[in-house]
Amino acid sequence: MSNSAVAAGASPWWLRAAPIVFLLIWSSSFVFVKRGLQDADPLTFLALRWVCVLAVLLAAFAWVRPSLPASAAAWGKLAVMGLLLQGGYLIGTYSSLKLGVSAGAVALVTSQQPILVGLLAPAVAGERVGAVRWLGLLLGVLGACLVIMSNATIDVAAPAGLLFAVLGLVSLSASTLWEKRYGVATHPVTANLVQCSAALVVVAPLAWIFEPMQVHWTPELLGSLAFLVFATSLVAITLLLAMIRQGEASRVSALFFLVPPVTALIAHGVLGEAMAPLAWVGMALAVLGIYLVMRRAS
Repeated sequence: MSNSAVAAGASPWWLRAAPIVFLLIWSSSFVFVKRGLQDADPLTFLALRWVCVLAVLLAAFAWVRPSLPASAAAWGKLAVMGLLLQGGYLIGTYSSLKLGVSAGAVALVTSQQPILVGLLAPAVAGERVGAVRWLGLLLGVLGACLVIMSNATIDVAAPAGLLFAVLGLVSLSASTLWEKRYGVATHPVTANLVQCSAALVVVAPLAWIFEPMQVHWTPELLGSLAFLVFATSLVAITLLLAMIRQGEASRVSALFFLVPPVTALIAHGVLGEAMAPLAWVGMALAVLGIYLVMRRAS
């Protein structure tokens, strides 16, 4: 896309649809993660996921033959992004859930990512977060908390589990700011291949050292793995990186406020789980907050 097109506000149709597609996939993936962890240890499950992702990416790389990063620095920047997003964030959330922290508590911790990004964006990514956008971020926090607390028990079973949730929050926030400041414009297949390889190099030895690496090959595990490989790791991550490059980090991060409400809405429609009245209020506040953050000045 040319600079003049960007300046005029033009964008491809897939980029305009990206927030909705990303939210649906990212919110649904929590259900598949939770189910997959019933049949595999967390780090082992992650390592297995990356092996499957890399198998698909290597086949795609052989078919498409995309360009490679032009310098060692570009390779390094892609690898760091993989360690933060594909490694640190998922290690933190998977381990937190496995250690007994409730889904509500993990969601409550990680949904604060937009606030952390908003605080750090001026210094790290050179973005100015104005008063209206801060109001939107605060409304998003309030809305996410109302949804979570009205539909789940916020139970922290182990201090170590809470620390892993915070690790996931910090890693996710750092990955957003890193991509905004140091993101490398390269083919999605190449970017995902480098990032997932970097994550696997870290996760596989940790699984070998700290886990018995038990896996029960059930249909539910295979279904969870398929969704996480194709939908989350390939489609959602690619859309997230594209949105960060095209928009401001604080705006894109604000989408995570909608993950808890959308997850609750999916569970309500698909699984028949009741939505408390307070949850609907929280969802409305989160949507209003997202509007204030995402809207562009006239």
